[in-house]
Amino acid sequence: MPLKAHRGRKGCGPRHEARYKRLFLAGGCALGLLTAGSLHAQTPQPREEGQLISPSLLAAHRGGTLRLVAAASGGTLDPHINYSGKYINLFAVVYDGLTTFKKVPGPDGNTVVADLAETLPAPQDGGRTYVFTLRPDIHFSNGRTVTTADVAASMRRIFRVGSPTAGSFYSAIVGADLCLKEPATCTLSGGVVEDPAHRTITFHLSTPDTEFLQKLAFTHAVIVPADTPDHDIGNTPIPSTGPYAIASYDPNKSLVLNRNPAFREWSAEAQPEGYPDTITYSFGIPDEAAVTAVENGQYDWMEGSIPMDRLGELGSRYTAQTHVMPHAAMYFLPMNVNLPPFNVQKARQAVNYALNRKAMVIFYGGPGIARPLCGMLPSSLPGATDFCFYTKGASPAAPAPRWSAPDLEKARQLVRESGTAGQKVTLITANTSVDMAMGTWVRDMLQSLGYQATLRPLSSSVAFNYMQNTSNKVQIALKDWSADYPSPSNFLDDLLGCENFHPNSDSSINIPGFCDKRIQTLMDRAKTDVSLTPQQSEALWREADKLVMEQAPIAPLIEKDTVLLTSPRLGNFFYTTVNQLFFSQVWVQ
Repeated sequence: MPLKAHRGRKGCGPRHEARYKRLFLAGGCALGLLTAGSLHAQTPQPREEGQLISPSLLAAHRGGTLRLVAAASGGTLDPHINYSGKYINLFAVVYDGLTTFKKVPGPDGNTVVADLAETLPAPQDGGRTYVFTLRPDIHFSNGRTVTTADVAASMRRIFRVGSPTAGSFYSAIVGADLCLKEPATCTLSGGVVEDPAHRTITFHLSTPDTEFLQKLAFTHAVIVPADTPDHDIGNTPIPSTGPYAIASYDPNKSLVLNRNPAFREWSAEAQPEGYPDTITYSFGIPDEAAVTAVENGQYDWMEGSIPMDRLGELGSRYTAQTHVMPHAAMYFLPMNVNLPPFNVQKARQAVNYALNRKAMVIFYGGPGIARPLCGMLPSSLPGATDFCFYTKGASPAAPAPRWSAPDLEKARQLVRESGTAGQKVTLITANTSVDMAMGTWVRDMLQSLGYQATLRPLSSSVAFNYMQNTSNKVQIALKDWSADYPSPSNFLDDLLGCENFHPNSDSSINIPGFCDKRIQTLMDRAKTDVSLTPQQSEALWREADKLVMEQAPIAPLIEKDTVLLTSPRLGNFFYTTVNQLFFSQVWVQ
């Protein structure tokens, strides 16, 4: 995931940097100190707007094939639909939107910059109008010039194909309400107005959206040709504007990206020229085997969590190839509020009380890379909570400052009071090592509460879509989630907003099917009220978080850092806070 504005990140001072440089074994033993030098053999220097890559540097490191590996593919190639971090981060070097996030390491990577637009427009009409001017002479990989018609059609297509974020990200556009009701006839009339003669595209919003530029920078708003079909294109590549274009895709085997012959660098900070000639993504290599293959240089990077039993050797033998990086991300249990037994609030609260979040930290890899999480917001986000309802000695009426231990006695009491004891419960997880370890523990916990619990692992390529579709009648699931950009809305509104529940759809990211009008009003105000100070906005998100946790449609487990393993030949390790390892800027030559 996935990632998710962009206010400055909290938790990036010296104290936290030290934390990021250590890994710990499950029992708390130090794996080894990862020094700054070992984490970054070459520290990339950000380039100024318009500054091209040094010809000598480009000549020295341009070329070669970057080899990525994953246990399974990431589903559709459609950038307006795919919501997997496995592909979204890859799409960042393939597609462009009007805006994007600055391609630099460190906190400045949260900054929105102009991409296909010439400049970032100042909002007009009290934050309801944005006028973009399209850069001239940019071409898709099929040779066609990018026009305002492509921009307008792409925005309509977001609704017509049922993009997972159509409601939460783009519903403020005038006409979006009709598009959400009748996607096939979406026109966004009055909402997106193009002027081809002046290369302008004007967005009119029904209400201000303080994060609109960030949302346009997200992958679901990339610009594709106007004649792209208004349905999921599946395994067929769409012409693109970035430095790479998708050459071939077999979801059972591999994905291949080659240089886009039509690309020219128009902004180094938005979409820099790439170093590798080719990027290959191989599928079907289990995570245990992938670790060994990357250690030995057969692949350059592996997708997904590192199995816990391999962290020890990384910390002792492969420190130069192991990178522990901050990222707003978590693991959580979504519970279906519309199906037994979790249509009863006390049953959902029981799960929250019974969770041993320390055990979940251990399964992920230890306290050096994960912490217990009591609310919906990781600590690096503005508005992160300072309470814990569901821990020993606490309650929604008397929260504790932090999680300390599970309260099984309270949990079992709530199950009895809920009248759900003895019911059958199936837990859905992905079949990765970390998810399976956590899932097995949660299944046993559910059994200890009095449920007839079973675990059903699915391929990581289909698990997320399966969890989302109400037709599959998923009662409870285990899922990880990371920020699209660092804002509370990415966790609270995305995962629990009323507009993100779409029955019988694989693009219903509100997996619990939760909708509370009072909470939605708080979230909408935090997103739209331009008169709020940052502190007032954070207070609204914090209040929404508390109200959510009282109803407990989700059980947060842990917040986690990202552990990346790269090959010994990969140079110029280039990590951005939004897209993580930025594939076009690493060296393999």
